Amino acid sequence: MTAQTETAAGRLPIAGAAEVRRAAVHLVRQDGRAVAAMLTLNGLAAAAGLGGPWLLGRIIDDVRGGAGAGHVDRLALGILCFAVAQLLLGRFARYAAHRFGERTLARIRERFVERSLALPASVVERAGTGDLLTRGTADVATVGTTLRDAGPEVSVALVQVLLILVAMLVVNPLLGLCGLLCLSGIWFAARWYLRRAHSGYLAEGAANSALAEILTSTAAGARTVEALSLQQRRITAAAEAVERCRATRTHTLNLRTVLFPVVEFSYVAPVAGILLLGGALRGTGTVSTGAVVACALYFWKLSEPLDKVLLWLDQLQRSNASFARVEGVGRVDVPVVAAAGQPVDDRIDVVGVRYAYQGERDVLHGVDLTVRPGERLAVVGPSGAGKSTLGRLLAGAETPRTGRVTVGQVPVAELDPAQLRRHVVLVTQEHHVFLGTLRDNLLMAAPTATDQELHAVLAAVHIDWADELPDGLDTELGAGGHRLDAQQAQQLALARVVLADPHTLILDEATSLLDPATARHTERSLAAVLEGRTVIAIAHRLHTAHDADRVAVMDGGRVTELGSHTELLAADGGYAALWRSWHGA
Repeated sequence: MTAQTETAAGRLPIAGAAEVRRAAVHLVRQDGRAVAAMLTLNGLAAAAGLGGPWLLGRIIDDVRGGAGAGHVDRLALGILCFAVAQLLLGRFARYAAHRFGERTLARIRERFVERSLALPASVVERAGTGDLLTRGTADVATVGTTLRDAGPEVSVALVQVLLILVAMLVVNPLLGLCGLLCLSGIWFAARWYLRRAHSGYLAEGAANSALAEILTSTAAGARTVEALSLQQRRITAAAEAVERCRATRTHTLNLRTVLFPVVEFSYVAPVAGILLLGGALRGTGTVSTGAVVACALYFWKLSEPLDKVLLWLDQLQRSNASFARVEGVGRVDVPVVAAAGQPVDDRIDVVGVRYAYQGERDVLHGVDLTVRPGERLAVVGPSGAGKSTLGRLLAGAETPRTGRVTVGQVPVAELDPAQLRRHVVLVTQEHHVFLGTLRDNLLMAAPTATDQELHAVLAAVHIDWADELPDGLDTELGAGGHRLDAQQAQQLALARVVLADPHTLILDEATSLLDPATARHTERSLAAVLEGRTVIAIAHRLHTAHDADRVAVMDGGRVTELGSHTELLAADGGYAALWRSWHGA
């Protein structure tokens, strides 16, 4: 399935094997010196580990030949020196590998954040925040564990395996080949496992993402779930997601229960085979006792690095699947914005716009609308009329299927995000409080703002609770600090908008969490603070329309009426009916 198909289906794509390899090679090249140092130290440590078995075989043969205690002591001292050298070199090798792993993990995290922030909002919404959240937490953590722990261990072990196999063949090729033949069971078992593990862990990751999406959406909409008595339906959906997670994890567990018993048996077979064959060859004088002992010890030592490789094989497969999911975020087609001219003014034009959500019928049908610079426009209408969709099109969060939306005669779709946000900002009823101080949460909208300006903005949106915070602007917000309720979070979002100072502000139920009196007071204060700016308010509370310069009434995806509050009441159409209904008349 292509990236475009996966994205269109509402799923974030997964990188293919070739893309994962290219990404891994690129990460290695970025820290080539560290990799070279790590491999060199690992090679030296593995080479030092070969000295002990070889010297022990020499001791046996020399003693049988009549060597004295002094000669044996010197060889034993050599074994001790090799052991100490292996210990020290192995320590430095792991230190270099851990430093490489941490630096590489930091690069992966930074690239993931950059790619995530570049994703179109519509893509994230269709895929669900649970999938993106799981990729940025669980999957990145899995890759980090591999880089920090599995990577160093496996790199050391592989070098040791290679050198031990070479040493065995040098000591006695026949015994070495016998041992390798007895190890063949590991190769068959590993091949069987690898064919199934990647898809199994991808399925496990997808199941985890689905579960995270259900849990986060249920928690976020807890009040709605309770109000509509949807508890049992959400519990059932969560139980089904948990069962899918259990099934996928049981599948990968079953794969491991086949692999590891075969591996454990394969460790014993080479030593037994070498001793049996060595005993037969020793009787004919073909090999010495020392050579048989040395080869047996080499295979005994081989079991340790092989055990590490195979024990980490599961982690490597899990990490491979996680890395494919992390890299998959980069496969999303982010629209390339062509060089656009500067808007000549702040006028917004909507011409012949039609829009349909993925796989659905049009929700907007040939909308035409002009928003004059500096005016306050209210967009009202029944639920499902297309008000929020129109707001998203005006803000550039969605692209019309046909027609065009322009600001200052420049299509919104041709403005890069930074340029667009200087002109148009959309504020919805969904708000986020970032970890950090109150000052940090405000300065992200205007990094150069002074404390005096921050206090003025807080007063403008009636954030009187800021004066009651223990450390004022330096109070930590969020988990571990002062927690804001939904109304306070909404006020904070509005304060950021005032600091951003766009020429057009789109409020999509942005004061819905405030009580009616506070909401109206806040909207009027915003209008005063943003004097000369264009404000488009999408609202159900019709007092917003009463205070606006013009009102656009939407119904069935069309603008059915447009005029001032007084004009529309006099026309006695749909708006007048809404007004009377809202007042209970």
